[in-house]
Amino acid sequence: MNESGRAASARVRCAPGAQVDDTAVLGPGTTVWEFAQIREGAVLGSDCVVGRGVYVGPGVRIGRRVKLQNYALVYEPAELADGVFVGPAVVLTNDHHPRAVDADGRAKRAGDWDAVGVRVAEGASLGARSVCVAPVSVGRWAMVAAGAVVTRDVPDFALVAGAPARRIGWVGRAGERLRALPDRAGVWACPRSGTLYTERDGVLTELCRRHREEQCP
Repeated sequence: MNESGRAASARVRCAPGAQVDDTAVLGPGTTVWEFAQIREGAVLGSDCVVGRGVYVGPGVRIGRRVKLQNYALVYEPAELADGVFVGPAVVLTNDHHPRAVDADGRAKRAGDWDAVGVRVAEGASLGARSVCVAPVSVGRWAMVAAGAVVTRDVPDFALVAGAPARRIGWVGRAGERLRALPDRAGVWACPRSGTLYTERDGVLTELCRRHREEQCP
């Protein structure tokens, strides 16, 4: 590819019907599809994909190579790190005590409540129609199953499911469910990559990559 081709491939693409506020910042290579709405002050890194009908609230911070699938709702002040996957119709809330009116029946306005956000760390995935009830954090490379309702923090590499969501296993960077090694207590392996992980006190840590028995501790 020549230099002009590289420049063209790095352009921001906004499909007809997408609404992107003039104060929003979109990184090079990012694509925004039909009927998506990106509000004022939002920042998206390079090479993101924003699907049809996605909503990104004011001031939301999104890293590089993030995929927001169709009709995902990302309310402020959410923060999504690099490589996050947000499935179709996922909702990231921002009000722990939602009310349309106050105790006296008056309509609540923007200044009548303090928004609380969801934080999603590097490489994590949120399955279709899952809901993250702010304030919660989803750890690095964790995976939230489709339809889950996350009401508490999710550890790194955790696989969570259900309503409320609970950990049902571990996943590696490749997204595969990890398998416990029968001859090595507390050690887990990725069936696809061979990467090893060690578990201690409910925390999973990468041990080594491309594991070979004679090289790993």
